[in-house]
Amino acid sequence: MAEQRTIKVDYMARVEGESALDIVIEGDAVKDVKLKIFEPPRFFEALLRGRSFLEAPDITARICGICPVAYQMSAVHAMEDACGVKVTGPLRALRRLLYCGEWIESHVLHIYMLHAPDFLGKHSVVELAAEHPEIIRRGLRLKKTGNEIVGLLGGREIHPINVRVGGFYKIPTKSDFAALAEKLKLARDDALATVSWVSGFQFPDFDQDYEFVCLSHPDEYPYNEGRIVSSRGLDIPVQAFHEHFVEDHVAHSTALHCRLKARGHYKVGPLARYSLNYDKLSPLAKQAAMDAGLGRTCNNPFKSILVRAVEVVYAVDEALRILDTLERPDSPCVEVLPRAGTGFAATEAPRGMLHHTYRLDAEGNIAFAQIIPPTSQNQATIEDDLRHFIAPRLSLPDDQLQWQCEQAVRNYDPCISCSTHFLKLTVERR
Repeated sequence: MAEQRTIKVDYMARVEGESALDIVIEGDAVKDVKLKIFEPPRFFEALLRGRSFLEAPDITARICGICPVAYQMSAVHAMEDACGVKVTGPLRALRRLLYCGEWIESHVLHIYMLHAPDFLGKHSVVELAAEHPEIIRRGLRLKKTGNEIVGLLGGREIHPINVRVGGFYKIPTKSDFAALAEKLKLARDDALATVSWVSGFQFPDFDQDYEFVCLSHPDEYPYNEGRIVSSRGLDIPVQAFHEHFVEDHVAHSTALHCRLKARGHYKVGPLARYSLNYDKLSPLAKQAAMDAGLGRTCNNPFKSILVRAVEVVYAVDEALRILDTLERPDSPCVEVLPRAGTGFAATEAPRGMLHHTYRLDAEGNIAFAQIIPPTSQNQATIEDDLRHFIAPRLSLPDDQLQWQCEQAVRNYDPCISCSTHFLKLTVERR
């Protein structure tokens, strides 16, 4: 009879939300892997029904305290799609600037606080700060710059209140933008130093054959707009999402699993964006990637921390480009009149593509809402990764196997409930 062993972790820090991970091993085979999300459903889609389309940005911002801009931007684009309005010019540029701020603060939080301790043998950022305080200070400076972008354009750093359908309620002054540009010039050096630091980490050899899915725009690295593309030939408008993707309920999760109807599991996030949009990176970001040893594509999920660092360089560089060419808009918003219709939008949250669908009545009240976040799209792929990762490592001692499985989950920076609680890990050996 094969040896039976159980590994149990009651509290796993450095992930957002409540979940459990059950791994069943029989002899030398991995029999089952389940990422169990047991956090109670929050019913945001139901909360939106019956509300005015103008309320969607403020309601959806409350979904996440780390990436509220992604939810707001997806909501406003979908509402404008339903109402037949396209926001262009300086207002579009300012939306892109706001997204730069969110990418910086979210990616830096993940890199320095949540994921780097795994690579450096530390249990927390507190341990890391005790040994390398100057590194953590750099991360905090960089994150603060991202927060300041969101605070300036969004009205506050958490759950912004200055975003509306059609644009913004208020536009900052020229002097506000000038002061922000000076801070970003300093942040650019910190971003480049971050790539250099992370490139020195030791990464397991673990390339996987993913189907990457993300947005692709003809002229820019994707944030707010683009077509949905994949590494296996998918190329569709965001309005065709439901023709190709479907959500399924699985018994072990309160989060739905999203899959491609034709092929099943896929991967969204930094690796997908980088691998399918490398040519759209700024020259500075491309050089940082080259100096870090990255090629034009990356299939190793453990290197996602490095790709995130490159995206921070891009976000800082892009924010400076926008500020350098920005013309202050004459009005903070364009008029958007309600009408009956269905609107679709997809934007690139830090963790991957986020899709919104809304159906409005003639008065602009929301009759239907569907929000598909990145983690629900990646959840099944996380389980696939663990199956492949564990199999050649069954001989590891329990504590080492546990540590590496936790790290494999953190590669995705999963936003389970958008606040950090714990992930419960149980490994059962039969």
